[in-house]
Amino acid sequence: MQIHELKPKHKNKGKKRIGRGGKKGTYSGKGQKGQSSRAGRKMVPIIRELIKKYPKLRGYRSFVLQDYKSVVNLETLEKASEDGDIINPENLIKKGIIHIIKGKKPEVKILGNGKLTKKLTIENCKISKSAKEAVEKAGGTVKT
Repeated sequence: MQIHELKPKHKNKGKKRIGRGGKKGTYSGKGQKGQSSRAGRKMVPIIRELIKKYPKLRGYRSFVLQDYKSVVNLETLEKASEDGDIINPENLIKKGIIHIIKGKKPEVKILGNGKLTKKLTIENCKISKSAKEAVEKAGGTVKT
């Protein structure tokens, strides 16, 4: 005997056709009431379950926006710079005050924490009002 000569011993059982009159009437083998006894779709749609799992909170994102910004205070500039220095993102990176983020120069904002006594020239940086006043009071300039 070989594999292609094998045959089943009995016939396949036919699918039970219910609810069409005859001996399988009334509840038709489905029991009484409930979701599984009704006509139409038997289970809840899968997509609805997936949608319910997503957060409904305001501001939800599936991704995080990259932040290419750095903040520098006046006290840091006071310690790290000399009188007459030019402060811009390139020079701050060279001094090690800020770092390159994913191959890009960050946007720098200078804040007014601390005191400044040196004359500094600030270029290509955002600056707060209090920091701008402190720089100009010390004799420096701000170029935007």
